[in-house]
Amino acid sequence: MINWNDKYATRAAFINASEIRDLFKLLEEDDILSFAGGFPDPKLLPGDDFREAYNAILQDGNAGLQYSLSEGFPPLRNWIAEHMKSLGVQCSIDNILITSGSQQALDFLAKLFLSPGDSVLVTRPTYLGALQVFNSFQARYAEMSLDLDDPVESRPSQAKLAYVIPESSNPTGHSLTQRERLKALEVASAYDVPIIEDAAYEALRYDGDKIPPILATEAGLNGGIDQCRTIYCGTFSKTLSPGLRIGWIVASQPLIEKLVLLKQAADLNSSALNQMVLHRVCSKIYDGHLNRIRSEYRRRRDNVLASLERYMPEEVTWTTPQGGMFIWVTLAPGFDCKRLLAEAITSKRVAFVPGQPFHVGGDGANTLRLSFTLATEELADEGIRRLAGLVRQARPMGLSSSFGSIARDAV
Repeated sequence: MINWNDKYATRAAFINASEIRDLFKLLEEDDILSFAGGFPDPKLLPGDDFREAYNAILQDGNAGLQYSLSEGFPPLRNWIAEHMKSLGVQCSIDNILITSGSQQALDFLAKLFLSPGDSVLVTRPTYLGALQVFNSFQARYAEMSLDLDDPVESRPSQAKLAYVIPESSNPTGHSLTQRERLKALEVASAYDVPIIEDAAYEALRYDGDKIPPILATEAGLNGGIDQCRTIYCGTFSKTLSPGLRIGWIVASQPLIEKLVLLKQAADLNSSALNQMVLHRVCSKIYDGHLNRIRSEYRRRRDNVLASLERYMPEEVTWTTPQGGMFIWVTLAPGFDCKRLLAEAITSKRVAFVPGQPFHVGGDGANTLRLSFTLATEELADEGIRRLAGLVRQARPMGLSSSFGSIARDAV
């Protein structure tokens, strides 16, 4: 038998399994009350509209079955350009590249900017999927503090890229204020690095005033998008369909031209049919659909927040997100949420995501992420009641000995 480990490139050693994706395998059992996956509710996806769109496009000919432009379907890029203008970003289709989900956008950007040993500036905690991409290019990390009282440090020699999620971040649900967004741009400018603005949850704000994207602010300061270091990554996966795998990058035209070459080398083009269908659906229902899902997800967020308040011990804290899909919970020091997850699934049939993998330094063992998008009132009440009961039960055990000592082997 071939020993494949001896055949891999050296960078393959940095490619590791996602603990979250592995966790999804456990969630297929019907009796699990899950707060784990960051999924939109399939019942809220506009299936009838997609069926109509596929039928209409296929009845109109076979264009959707053919190869397409690497840049993306022009009418969809025009729609995105108008959408970005509504957010305050003046751009044209020449500033837009369609990608196979925003995850491909992150992969392209890491491939373009990172050499082995280069540093990426990130907040802590941050999106695990981004860390997986950066790890595959053998990146190192430096913390990007957005505390307004912290001075901007001098540029480290190996910093090449900055990454931030300004709106309802994964995993914490936190949204950056306008001043924090300006601080992120200030840090990237001081280090003279591009900054990725991961806007996966931009459309899912439930409370408070909308804040312009970092790209809009920088374009206003610098005289247009082609003078900007900010690279905006958007997606339809959180709102219309994760299954279509359609995302986009908005950036300076010279950068887009280079990214198109990476797209050609990777997969030639994202599905032409899916792009055509998505354009038709967006043109018909986008705003109304967003209003409907925002209302429902706001209610489900409130379900989980109310249940946390009702059941959790007083030393447990959590975020109150203004949008997105996630609530970030911090337990008392000494808890290891990987071990807690194993106990929760086995004895309480409740699932969540441990917080430690979102921390580049390996800390955060006492944190966990709850997704609320599937949390009906009944699921929120019963699931959080069970989880809180386990937390209370575990407290007297100290968690530094019998409960926590095997934590790193539990999941």
